[in-house]
Amino acid sequence: MVADNKKFNFENLFIFDLANNHQGSVEHGLSIINEMAEIAKRNEIRAAIKFQFRNIDTLIHPNHKNGSDNKHIPRFISTRLTWDQYQILLDEINKKGLISICTPFDEYSVEVIEKMNIEIIKVASCSANDWPLLERISEANKPVICSVGGLTMAEIDKVVSFFQHRGVDFALEYCVAIYPTPNDKFHLNQIDEMRNRYPGITIGFSTHEAPDNFAVVGLAYAKGARIFEKHVGVETDVIKLNAYSGNPNQIETWVKTLKTAMEICGSGSGRIISDKEKSDLLTLKRGIYFAKEIKIDSIIERDNVYFAMPLLPGQLISGQWREGMKANKDYLSEEPLQSNILPEKISKRDIIYSSIHAVKAMINNASIPLSHDFHVEISHHYGLDKFDEFGCIIVECINHKEYAKKLVIQLPRQNHPVHFHKKKDETFQVLYGSMTVDVEGRKKILLPGDTMWVPRGVWHGFSTDEGVIFEEVSTRNYDDDSFYIDRQISKMARDERKTYLHNWGRHQFDNIED
Repeated sequence: MVADNKKFNFENLFIFDLANNHQGSVEHGLSIINEMAEIAKRNEIRAAIKFQFRNIDTLIHPNHKNGSDNKHIPRFISTRLTWDQYQILLDEINKKGLISICTPFDEYSVEVIEKMNIEIIKVASCSANDWPLLERISEANKPVICSVGGLTMAEIDKVVSFFQHRGVDFALEYCVAIYPTPNDKFHLNQIDEMRNRYPGITIGFSTHEAPDNFAVVGLAYAKGARIFEKHVGVETDVIKLNAYSGNPNQIETWVKTLKTAMEICGSGSGRIISDKEKSDLLTLKRGIYFAKEIKIDSIIERDNVYFAMPLLPGQLISGQWREGMKANKDYLSEEPLQSNILPEKISKRDIIYSSIHAVKAMINNASIPLSHDFHVEISHHYGLDKFDEFGCIIVECINHKEYAKKLVIQLPRQNHPVHFHKKKDETFQVLYGSMTVDVEGRKKILLPGDTMWVPRGVWHGFSTDEGVIFEEVSTRNYDDDSFYIDRQISKMARDERKTYLHNWGRHQFDNIED
């Protein structure tokens, strides 16, 4: 049983669905488990074996236990195992170091799952709006994975709300309940929609394609699915698999295909540019060459130079060209311009523009729309050269007589010094990222959706590790209403610690060199 304060890690979980492919035989079920365990071991994956539990005595109406027109009922009855037989299979799963999962189709089966201490409960698509069953599942205090095949987005909204209101630790699985699923019915773009619609919830993919269709699972991973479920079985001279269950060879290929997709897609935390890639690209870049002789300390104009291959060692790249640079020595015609002409210190212009580019990217990534009518200021309390450590960027959206609204953006690892306001009452609400707020010396971490009220006269500061965008809703904002605990900041004129931007500073600082 999972502790109340501990979340199950659903990420990159491989689920092998035993379903009814044990054929009602413990020995055959054990052979499937052992085959899947070997695949998991060889491929070094975190894998689970999934049962399906049904209390046949109560699940099927007495008048339909014989000769039913429902194609599933004869199959369920013919492959029935006792609970003791399932325990033998579960013991083997635990022995092999696999995770145990079970799909209950009735309330009694949930009780058996609890008694057997199976780790995860899986909700089948057909049960995703079976509210009596979901109510019982929510009481089990176990991680839940819910398939949503056949549900509209509005119906999935209701499922998400149901589990969230009951504090269930859960994930969703996108699923198409067509067996087997043809390519034109997958609509994997819905995985994107679910990830955007339900942030913080792991989205998986329960697959029912033909077992030799290996392309789909890699595409599902690329779309953002992070749980992968597949029906598995073992064929014999007598036992044949259905059209959507994979044999060990097919499952091994399926797993390897998925792992290849993981490798190709990467971690998602930013690509590291290799030295080889950098060096290969340098062989295609143009260097800056002089078109005429020029003397030391002369201003280098555009018609003094041209750009051509190859780029020589120590030469300035064409992309580093700036009008108005000074020659650091006498240059002859056709001579390369040396890279040491660039200043060692990063210019104010570069600090401003690089910061603005990063902030605009954060706003876009957070899907926060802005109109044309706003004001931007860079707060740099200890100077622009220390902006990577101290400061923030403020987007003032509204500042009326009685109320105001701002977006405050901090880049990773930035701090805003402690201060208070005499006139302004303000409330912060995090929209993106996370922040640590220091209020009167007490620190609190705020995550997206969290709010913090800061009354006038209260010391407060804030910082972030990963970057943050938060909304500040307040009474009217006044330019002379920030009083810093660091007297060095308080003594500075406002214009010394603020840079005001017009239309994100577009071309505003093109002539700034220092």
